[in-house]
Amino acid sequence: MSEKLQKILASAGQGSRREIEVVIEQGRVSVDGNVATLGDRVELTNTTMIRVDGRIITIKPAEDTPCRVLAYYKPEGEICTRRDPYGRPTVFDRLPRLNNARWVAVGRLDVNTSGLLLFTTDGELANRLMHPGYEIEREYAVRVFGVVDGEKLRQLTYGVQLEDGQAAFCSLKFQGGKGLNQWYNVTLTEGRNREVRRLWEVVGAQVSRLIRVRYGDVTLPKELSRGGWAELPLDNTNYLREKVQLPLESVTRLPVKRDRRRCRLRKSGERLSAATKERPRPASAEAVNAITA
Repeated sequence: MSEKLQKILASAGQGSRREIEVVIEQGRVSVDGNVATLGDRVELTNTTMIRVDGRIITIKPAEDTPCRVLAYYKPEGEICTRRDPYGRPTVFDRLPRLNNARWVAVGRLDVNTSGLLLFTTDGELANRLMHPGYEIEREYAVRVFGVVDGEKLRQLTYGVQLEDGQAAFCSLKFQGGKGLNQWYNVTLTEGRNREVRRLWEVVGAQVSRLIRVRYGDVTLPKELSRGGWAELPLDNTNYLREKVQLPLESVTRLPVKRDRRRCRLRKSGERLSAATKERPRPASAEAVNAITA
């Protein structure tokens, strides 16, 4: 059975489908010595040789490569790219090293946004989690500066016009604050560029702090300091896979006898308070990356 080349490479952890499509269009991928084009389908055999930038990609059977997912507490100031020509820190710098696989980011967060960022070794899982068709809910704690009255809140939940189309928050809940600085928790089911900030700007409010606290039902682990990561246990990983109609995993790479940080799933009806996320958490070398890959 043949499969699209970008899907094969995504499942092998070489990036999301969108990222790989760009690499193919740039002529950087070859199959059995022939430069690949977007849309090519490949039937994998024992002799099939796929190269990216001249490097041979090892394609293992799915049962030999268990899906892994990390929850990362992105601090402000890091950018969501693998390499930065200006030498700025990236979200990949602190992640554990992998052999014959790569961490793929599930979406992006702006340089000035902090909070939960998921990474996985399965590019197909990353692609589906980002796809708006699956309507995976993202929740943010946001501190805004400005006068926000009932009419503006109504606009934000019923819909306003942005430069790339109509947009609205799925839910919006006041969390507290004094004067012109107020905290809200908002949810979206899509990941347009700077969408949360742009929605508030339309009604004349400025976002002064933005923290993603939940992706689907996976919440930002309370015990993580900024720059820290935790590998999700098998039940959490399978929750994400089931959400986007992928086969469930039966094995995990998490060490059984080691202490490990677990990511808690949000209970039904539970809300995350912005106030609990407002207090700064200083990053420390001891607190970051207590788990080995």
